[in-house]
Amino acid sequence: MHYSQSEKYEIIRLIEKSEIGVNRTLKELKINKTTFYNWYNAYLADGYDGLARKASKISGTWNKINSSDRDKVVEIALEKSDLSCREIAWHITDNYKYYISESSVYRILKANGLITVPSFRVMSASNSFYDKTTAVNQMWQTDFTYFKIYGWGWYYLSTILDDYSRFIVTWKLCSTMKAEDVKETLEEALFVSNVTDKTRPKLLSDNGSCYISHELKDYLDDKNMKHVRGRPLHPQTQGKIERYHRSMKNIVKLDNYFSPGQLEEKLKEFVRYYNYERYHESLENVTPAEVYYGKAQRKLKQRKMTKNKTLEARKKQFKIFNLN
Repeated sequence: MHYSQSEKYEIIRLIEKSEIGVNRTLKELKINKTTFYNWYNAYLADGYDGLARKASKISGTWNKINSSDRDKVVEIALEKSDLSCREIAWHITDNYKYYISESSVYRILKANGLITVPSFRVMSASNSFYDKTTAVNQMWQTDFTYFKIYGWGWYYLSTILDDYSRFIVTWKLCSTMKAEDVKETLEEALFVSNVTDKTRPKLLSDNGSCYISHELKDYLDDKNMKHVRGRPLHPQTQGKIERYHRSMKNIVKLDNYFSPGQLEEKLKEFVRYYNYERYHESLENVTPAEVYYGKAQRKLKQRKMTKNKTLEARKKQFKIFNLN
């Protein structure tokens, strides 16, 4: 309980006149003995003015981000304007060894008038398997999506995505959507992933004609691969590759392409960015490649150390500032 200046004075006057002694009076008033004598010594030294509540020497909070670090956030946001607040926060943590939260980045950018779009990417909820994958190359998702190239017509992108890490194992731009195209994409995926005959992943696809064909079934049987298909009219089952297509098209379709080669170069650039640079929120903000190649836990451990060091440095800086 805080007492006002006048209340402290009245208590001192009351105790000075008390006939039952200081300790007993303080006990009746439920006032700590040390607290009273601090008041009384201040009263003896400075009179009534000594009882005024002292202004705290501490200003601000220990976790406040200093101006140079705030300027750095703005600088990076202007340099990498395509990154969200979440991605900027983890980019700073990983590349500058200085922890800053997503909410802090948002507040800094908003204060500088740099927030023009929502800072959080909202994805609609979707159904998922009860038996979730627990390691890479347990299950691959595959699907086609399409592009129109001026003067060339429609082309179809066949993609193999690892369900656990969301890593794009391989992709192929095709002029058709036939079982042969699926087989060629899978053949390359099996080659680059180095999976053995005993560890072949199962394949998840929709019910497109190329995926339910006898030709593909024979191929998968020969490769010792199980095949599961999503329920008809229920694309959420392949939600991860559907979301990948949406993210990819939001960027790749910004340009016009006049040959398959131009489109392939853009796709190659985006896949490299998606696999190796883009922080994935559902993967604890590491990249698909770091999960796929087993480097994620080391990065998460390093981030924890960076965060602890940053917070300790802020506390130390705060103490030094307030001592001065």
